[in-house]
Amino acid sequence: MAKKIMLQGTMSNVGKSFLTAALCRIFRQDGYSVSPFKSQNMALNSFITPDGAEIGRAQALQAEAAEIEPSPLMNPILLKPTTDVGSQVIVNGNVRGNMCAAEYFRRKKELIPDVLNAYETLASQHDIIVIEGAGSPVELNLKADDIVNMGLAELVKSPVLLVGDIDRGGVFAQLIGTLELLEPHERDMVKGLVVNKFRGDITLFRDGIDILGNRSGKSVAGVVPFISCDIEDEDSLSDKLSARSADGDIDIAVIRLPKISNFTDFDVFAQYGRVSVRYVTRSSELGTPDLIILPGTKSTISDMEWLTENGLAEAIIQRCQADVPVFGICGGYQIMGRTVSDPHKSECGGTVSGLGLLDCDTVFGTDKRQTQVSGRFADISGFFSCLSGAEFYGYEVHMGVTSSDSPELTTCGGTFSGNAAGCYVHGIFDSAEVAGRLVRELYKRKGMTYTGETVDRREYREKQLDLLADAVRKSLDMELIYRIIEEGV
Repeated sequence: MAKKIMLQGTMSNVGKSFLTAALCRIFRQDGYSVSPFKSQNMALNSFITPDGAEIGRAQALQAEAAEIEPSPLMNPILLKPTTDVGSQVIVNGNVRGNMCAAEYFRRKKELIPDVLNAYETLASQHDIIVIEGAGSPVELNLKADDIVNMGLAELVKSPVLLVGDIDRGGVFAQLIGTLELLEPHERDMVKGLVVNKFRGDITLFRDGIDILGNRSGKSVAGVVPFISCDIEDEDSLSDKLSARSADGDIDIAVIRLPKISNFTDFDVFAQYGRVSVRYVTRSSELGTPDLIILPGTKSTISDMEWLTENGLAEAIIQRCQADVPVFGICGGYQIMGRTVSDPHKSECGGTVSGLGLLDCDTVFGTDKRQTQVSGRFADISGFFSCLSGAEFYGYEVHMGVTSSDSPELTTCGGTFSGNAAGCYVHGIFDSAEVAGRLVRELYKRKGMTYTGETVDRREYREKQLDLLADAVRKSLDMELIYRIIEEGV
């Protein structure tokens, strides 16, 4: 059976996902067969595995770091929030149903066999399992029946590294306070501390390392700097979603829907140095961008109502009529049509009028489409004719079925009309051919020429994962970490 190590954090967004990816890549570079594992993830950024299972996007990235195919075994429970108090519950890659938070907490103990079966299967296939916790292990009101932090560490008998985020301040309180709130037997499972996201001169924190070690009685496994590499963020806490001004040659405005999902679809544009991607939440922020993108959403109808109420719907229609191209993906594609209906209450029920930019209608059923796809764009007219014949790859994950009498956008469906286009394919911009053509056309439209390189997102991500692993390897005491793994608990 595999050796293991678990990363837990003092709070959400301390960098556990990135450090897990880094360790997966480091162990793989060192010749080990390694797999990530996160028993329960709450995120609207998901991924479809080759066998059609839905898992957290972070675990797919970590699998890529480990140079293995992503699998539902790596994330047996995925919670996709549909409201502030409810989520779609996905178990072993498939929808189990929608549950309110109270119901899920009552029933989550029933899922322990699924968690352990997934973990044990992975452990029988690999040398090392890198386990990621969620949030904080000392949310005292939620600790009963925990299956993702110390509860899981105890179930699989894993040593723990506790990660704190110094960039957010209070790292001594974060780390020492968390240890103090753990039960004694839990505290014993913590074998090392990691200070993450350090900015500045590391020599100025030498006393800090001594203080942490003396006060906690734990080894400090490393101080990791704030690493400048372009790795996909896991969820809506991402800094990328903050409102910002356009600061490039090309201004792409992504509408930040309340239940935005898979915003990693647009990370590819960060590879193009003078292309600016900003997220917009109100009509006053929209301006006149070069391209408007409507992203995926976990609640299409309620997000369409939000667009109408805050004036963004009318603003988007006006910009499109004024020759600004608009592209929608998944829920954004549905929003661009005439109507969206949810007769079975797959999300929130009811029917709503869409933006009317595309001649299509969507009806939600009870089945969810989950599949990887590849194809090419059709012969398109209008602005997006620049993509005609371009090959793409990606995946679909959606409940709705969209019907249209208009020409298809791609060999995988979708449609277009004038400067508006949409389809269900997440990751459709990731190929160098698609993103490159689109960027060049946006430059051309402004009387400019794009002279930079175009890089496939997969190749680019590989280089970024190597940069991440190199920086983390230099910052952590890998000899100590290997010893912790070998000694266990």
